[in-house]
Amino acid sequence: MTKNKLNIKLRRTEVADLDNFFQFQLNKEANYLAAFTPKDPTDKTAYLTKYTKLLSDPTVNNQTIIVDNVIVGSVAKFIMEGDTEITYWIDRNFWGKGIATKALKNLLEIETTRPVFGRVAFDNFGSQKVLEKCGFVKIGADKGFANARQTEIEEFIYKLA
Repeated sequence: MTKNKLNIKLRRTEVADLDNFFQFQLNKEANYLAAFTPKDPTDKTAYLTKYTKLLSDPTVNNQTIIVDNVIVGSVAKFIMEGDTEITYWIDRNFWGKGIATKALKNLLEIETTRPVFGRVAFDNFGSQKVLEKCGFVKIGADKGFANARQTEIEEFIYKLA
């Protein structure tokens, strides 16, 4: 499985996928880098309730990322405060293989609304590279409380025009 030969597919997320996603976000390193996470990432009931509801929201396009028939993450488009935004989460075991970049590029072919924004913790260099490889440009910064770190941190704002 090399970066250039990954068989990456997206498909609409199903409720059954949420158990996998819940497990992915329990990884301490992933949670730390994501930074802006739920107050209690171990609360499975709250997680499933939130994301099951989002699956029926017509403004959200949540896609499951599959590599060689294995669920490895998710990528989504959503609307926040009137802006189109993207998010993604890759199972820690699959980092560094180009999956997030390819999955986001695939999503951006489906979701053609522009501009679209991405936000990332100031020290999440891997995610910053993903956005830049997909054509996003850093346009600013904001500060917010990061539950995963229990402190306020800087968040970079990226835009794809």
